[in-house]
Amino acid sequence: MVQVLSITGYKPFELGIFSANHPAIQYIKMALKKEILYFVEDGLEWILISGQLGVELWAAEVVFELQNDYPNLKLAILTPFINQEEKWNDNNKEIYEMVLARADFVDSISKQSYQNPQAFRNKNKIFLHKSDGLLIIYDELNIGSPKYMLEEARSYKESNSYEIRTIDFNDLQTIMEDEQWNL
Repeated sequence: MVQVLSITGYKPFELGIFSANHPAIQYIKMALKKEILYFVEDGLEWILISGQLGVELWAAEVVFELQNDYPNLKLAILTPFINQEEKWNDNNKEIYEMVLARADFVDSISKQSYQNPQAFRNKNKIFLHKSDGLLIIYDELNIGSPKYMLEEARSYKESNSYEIRTIDFNDLQTIMEDEQWNL
């Protein structure tokens, strides 16, 4: 049973999304909601994200929506280092601050600002040890930053009980087609 689910995936620019109103975001959120509900029905208690732009913050918004019907579902944000948002634009900072304010738990793994890529490797390892499963939006044909977490999770799963659920572009395409068919 997955009680703590880590969620990650692409950053917006990796998907060609440069606007908070991009239509693809609603389909990504639908896919996330469907998978999160699957886990909630099986006893999920916590969603764990690092607060990165894109899939992770969209997942947080889905959690906030689901908390209306599932008030026991909690959101934890463990950033890899402090001030991860310091170079983001004002709009992204505002969204990030709103998500942090509504989260049930917020902390930073490193109490320093970004030093080097080791911060992300440390974050991946901690997330694997703090969660029972990973939900990742990633497509093997579109290499991007989530690749590293997926590789770590697959390696971790070899010697641990750990569930990995992937949402790929075919899954998103199916959701989009189903929605358009239902219009």
